[in-house]
Amino acid sequence: MTATIHQLGGTGRAPSLDAMFQLVAADLNHVNSVILERMQSEVALIPELAGHLIAGGGKRMRPMLTLACARLLDYGGARHHKLAAAVEFIHTATLLHDDVVDMSGLRRGRRTANIIWGNPASVLVGDFLFSRSFELMVEDGSLKALRILSRASAIIAEGEVNQLTAQRRVETSEDQYLDIIAAKTAALFAAACQIAAVVAERDESVEAALDAYGRNLGIAFQLIDDAIDYASDAETMGKGVGDDFRDGKVTLPVILAVARGSDEERRFWRDAMEGRRNSDEDLAEATRLLRAHNALDDTIARARHYGQRAIDALGPFPAGKAKAALVEAVEFAISRAY
Repeated sequence: MTATIHQLGGTGRAPSLDAMFQLVAADLNHVNSVILERMQSEVALIPELAGHLIAGGGKRMRPMLTLACARLLDYGGARHHKLAAAVEFIHTATLLHDDVVDMSGLRRGRRTANIIWGNPASVLVGDFLFSRSFELMVEDGSLKALRILSRASAIIAEGEVNQLTAQRRVETSEDQYLDIIAAKTAALFAAACQIAAVVAERDESVEAALDAYGRNLGIAFQLIDDAIDYASDAETMGKGVGDDFRDGKVTLPVILAVARGSDEERRFWRDAMEGRRNSDEDLAEATRLLRAHNALDDTIARARHYGQRAIDALGPFPAGKAKAALVEAVEFAISRAY
């Protein structure tokens, strides 16, 4: 992919989510209040465990996208506060469940909830947060918003199951990989953006544009995550370096390296993905092969392509602070690889 991403106008600074945060700060305070209120329970373990993850340094990117898209549409109401909170609850629930499935020990630089409280508690509190998210959707009263977010929840689950069936299968195709990340990651990005058009009562063409923005941003975001799993450090990643490698997750960098490698290299990848080669030395060898076949660079280039598609989807909307912040969010997603 050779598409170049729109560059911000000569600021000379690294892209960040700061512009989006400043744009939606007042609304985000309302969202955080809803989150704090709705994660409470008379069962003390629930807010304790949920709070560990919710207050654990997350960027709130998905609810901020809902708020920023609402600002892009000049929406002046407050319905998006509860829906943005529902988006964050869905995201947090999936993280709790994912960490159990992946047997993860680190999330955002902290021990995962399943390590501290155990797998049963993490799964059940995840279920609680899913339930809270649906309560918030029902309170909003829009069947369309409920349909969008509930469908996204189902698609996320399908994506996770699809990933589970592909785990340790080195023959996983690029198409299946893209289906997986479109479901497990991009679906919630897309829904978070689309519901802003619903509350602003815009037509379906606006919904489609925001859906396309969020979906392509989500794919780009996950592509970068999958690249930097091999090319970053624990502080940057917020999780253990090489977790995907040791978990046998066949991501795009691996798919490209397998396709371009020799028979001997393919045997290495098969052994590695099936769990027979997962030492630090094996991870170093995997990273060497990925670089030798330009698999990491090409994955990042693919992310830039999807990032450009996200920005192109914003074409119909007028220039302004909201649009600039949404463009910079794409730049931020890509810049994490550098």
